[in-house]
Amino acid sequence: MNITVIGAGYVGLVTGTCLADVGNDVLCVELDAARIERLRQGEVPIYEPGLKELMERNRRAGRLRFTSDVAESVRHGDVQMIAVGTPPRADGSADVSQVLAAARAIGQHMDSFKLVVGKSTVPVGTGERIRATIAEALRERGMPAAGETFSVASNPEFLKEGAAIDDFMRPERIVIGTEPGPGGERAREMLRQMYEPFNRHHDRALFMDVKAAEFTKYAANAMLATRISFMNELANLADAVGVDIEQVRRGIGSDGRIGYSFLYAGTGYGGSCFPKDVRALIHTAQANGHSLRVLRAVEAVNEAQKGVLVGKITARFGENLKGRVFGIWGLAFKPNTDDMREAPSLVIMRALLERGAQLVVHDPVAMDEARRALARLFEQRMALLDHVRYADKPMEAAAGADALVIVTEWQAFKSPNFNALKRALKEPVIFDGRNLYEPAIRQQGFEYHAIGR
Repeated sequence: MNITVIGAGYVGLVTGTCLADVGNDVLCVELDAARIERLRQGEVPIYEPGLKELMERNRRAGRLRFTSDVAESVRHGDVQMIAVGTPPRADGSADVSQVLAAARAIGQHMDSFKLVVGKSTVPVGTGERIRATIAEALRERGMPAAGETFSVASNPEFLKEGAAIDDFMRPERIVIGTEPGPGGERAREMLRQMYEPFNRHHDRALFMDVKAAEFTKYAANAMLATRISFMNELANLADAVGVDIEQVRRGIGSDGRIGYSFLYAGTGYGGSCFPKDVRALIHTAQANGHSLRVLRAVEAVNEAQKGVLVGKITARFGENLKGRVFGIWGLAFKPNTDDMREAPSLVIMRALLERGAQLVVHDPVAMDEARRALARLFEQRMALLDHVRYADKPMEAAAGADALVIVTEWQAFKSPNFNALKRALKEPVIFDGRNLYEPAIRQQGFEYHAIGR
């Protein structure tokens, strides 16, 4: 199939590359000409395991191409997949202006039937706005805007950063929302054909209407965020009553109705999806006269959880941290990504720096992104950044520190040489925000502070 992917960001690049890898002719369009040129040269602007190699293979095979020419991109694809950003507005709502701009461009340039697929995470009802935007652009050109001129579908992504290639190639489910009538039937057949290579073992496609598909994406992320905040609430109570939350996690996770996924206590969720999508769903409820009280609590718990580790640090060392040095392991919001968006590490580092601390930080891949994120965070107080030093190796971050603070659960941090770590630290104190170690580490002479342990 000829497929156009609009947007060469995280979702667009993974989607386009994976579709090209099963034999489709994919053209990715991005208005940033400089970015397109870098992609043509084989540069990958994001960190995602396996993506660079997969892109290179399909780029060399000619199945994956990049352009900034909108007219060319509309001509190319029978399927037009919109995978642009939907950043949060100040009120928490999702900004769909890029989605509608893409829809308008399709309407301005299309000269044959197009299946327009929403891949971006969008509020319920955006599909209708996409249809109206395309129809308006067609009418302005004096072309028919009804019947089978085009069809709109919703196909939300469920990609986990750090495992996106595997998620796309071996999906748990493929959610497809289509319109009623002949256009919707045509859309279902086209999408069934497009996803056939990913359905060989068993059919994973779940067909529904467009609004239900849009809602499903938000509902899924909201549920996962809820599980995280629920477990963090229990972990904080476990600390108060002297219970090991890991034992509790195993106890409740063994219940098949509950399961183990997303039940790990820690420093809260971050990234580009959960915070944004929870707020957007809360805003959608408000706009429709409802209050999602559970999700409001989920958001409040998560924001508070990012400060729990700071509370443990100040309880141990006092509010004035001037002269104290802390080694930080992990900066990205989760392992296997360099994404710093809403990362708990930013909240923790800010709190420590504002209290006068010196930080020596290390992350396997997110160092450059962390520098940029901290520069944005402290743009009015750049002098604080003089108190941050970047270490190439984990043990360098720990050397001479008053304590080690673990924020991201990278594999490389899970089994360090504890004897070497103890020698490196000024004091053998660990604040473990991801519960990587067992409390028995205290028997090796470490002062160990974890979440609910």
